[in-house]
Amino acid sequence: MPLHSIRPLPGGAYLGLWHLLETPAELWPQLAAADAYAPLLPARADGPRQAQWLAGRVLVQRMLAATALSDVLLPLQNDATGRPFLAGAGPVPAVSLSHSGAWVAALLAPSGTAVGVDVEVVRDKAQRIAHKFLNYDELTAIKPFITPDATTDNELFSLLWSAKETLYKLAGQRGLIFRQNLLLDLPPGPWPAAGELPARLALGSAISRHCICYFQPAAGYVLTYCHGASS
Repeated sequence: MPLHSIRPLPGGAYLGLWHLLETPAELWPQLAAADAYAPLLPARADGPRQAQWLAGRVLVQRMLAATALSDVLLPLQNDATGRPFLAGAGPVPAVSLSHSGAWVAALLAPSGTAVGVDVEVVRDKAQRIAHKFLNYDELTAIKPFITPDATTDNELFSLLWSAKETLYKLAGQRGLIFRQNLLLDLPPGPWPAAGELPARLALGSAISRHCICYFQPAAGYVLTYCHGASS
């Protein structure tokens, strides 16, 4: 049962990590109220995606049991846009989920908190589509970091993609343009292996500032998360 960690964060939030080694058949018995979840399983999910989906729900259940965020086991559902939420009467904890490869991440926070978490396998795709999610200022800021080492560059662009995915989840709105609405105020480098990236959400005339935390849960992966607004 590879529950990797449940980490307390400022503001009463928790970050959970699951190192996925099980098959779906091994995960179903670990899921409380499995009969209620069976109809919710995505119809097109293959074996690995089923395992990721199940591990996310087992992870959230473990986190609820291990923290003081709820005294009952709340069911995890998805709204019309696909965003996960905990269903229950009265205030319920906020939740964000992500999975990639062999890692599943969940972020839980007190009711009413904006949350976002994203984990990514490091690969070259993010660099190939960088012009689609990074704006001119962001591309200019990272230019000094570009190296002849493809692995290093893949880590950098995967981190920035993950950071914008976390911002997107934090915003909780459809139709956002990554280059215009989700903004990274990238600090001068070199950056530490784990740290923080200042960011802004520009939603209409409102701009909010945030701090995206990042680290590597394992070699070949990046993880970012954020909860609430710093200002």
